[in-house]
Amino acid sequence: MLRDELLRRAEHDQRVREAAEPDGRLTLVQGLRSLWTDRRNTTWLARAVRRHGWPGVAAVGAEAAHAAWLLAQHADRRPHLQRMFLRALRGAVEAGDADRADLAYLEDRVRVNAGRPQLYGTQYGTAGGVFGPRPIEDPGGLDERRAEAGLPPMAEQDARMRRLARGEQP
Repeated sequence: MLRDELLRRAEHDQRVREAAEPDGRLTLVQGLRSLWTDRRNTTWLARAVRRHGWPGVAAVGAEAAHAAWLLAQHADRRPHLQRMFLRALRGAVEAGDADRADLAYLEDRVRVNAGRPQLYGTQYGTAGGVFGPRPIEDPGGLDERRAEAGLPPMAEQDARMRRLARGEQP
């Protein structure tokens, strides 16, 4: 049941986001739909995590565990809950029950949302009209941290993100 609900919510989350205009912008209605979806998913995931702990691979399978991460990643408007999800996911990774790459992405998301530099270079944006990674703590150790998290080197990530920003296939 938890597995099915995670998969259903993640599929809906992605369907709402894929409704963007060709230039990537959302109409007002699409934007509101995305906000409502995130709010409902965040509230639901918080209840599930409080009841059952992080929905790890052993309990719900790899696909649904990744879906839980997706919902947590999109909990930006509820930072206290996003931080709770990060702690729970961190515990699951330490127990070998969740993906280290998912943890890296959520760690960076929480840091960027708090105005702190990211550790893994997963979060991108536009600053001063220039697209690129958000500030990174200790750039010299970046590729080593990325490798430990199961992520490709930053040069590969950067090329992929720039292709996506141009509307090309990854």
